Amino acid sequence: MAERTRRLGHLDASGRARMVDVGTKPRTLREAVAAGRVRLGGRAFRLVLENRVAKGDVLGVARIAGIQAAKRTAEWIPLCHGVPLENVEVDFRLDPRGKTVAITARASARWSTGVEMEAMTAVAGAALAIYDMCKAVERGIEIEGIRLVLKRGGRSGEYRRR
Repeated sequence: MAERTRRLGHLDASGRARMVDVGTKPRTLREAVAAGRVRLGGRAFRLVLENRVAKGDVLGVARIAGIQAAKRTAEWIPLCHGVPLENVEVDFRLDPRGKTVAITARASARWSTGVEMEAMTAVAGAALAIYDMCKAVERGIEIEGIRLVLKRGGRSGEYRRR
């Protein structure tokens, strides 16, 4: 158990969940990029593309939802630290062939822990907002492939998905 506890910082010596102490880690620039996708049907995709969904501007609302989600990550994810974000960006790319909305989120902070969870939570929040705004048109919407694309800063250095 002791070796396992050393490897998994979210467990104490007794194996109980705990928040990792990052108080002694230096505050450095941390950046992360995450991505995901929402797969729509033909009608819902066309309405999003033409900005004619009855509930309003789907991508505008989804952008704000993603930013808000990133800012509230510590409330969504147990044991996650509240990070004073300096920037969150949420962007979309529409693919008519696949009837998908690709979501990319970027987060940054000068802090003692990374912002990977904030970037991924931004993608999740934006994707859920798209689903919510389009569900009246179509129920078979799918949220796919939320993943970390890039992480910079901190002791572990840079990670880039290949």
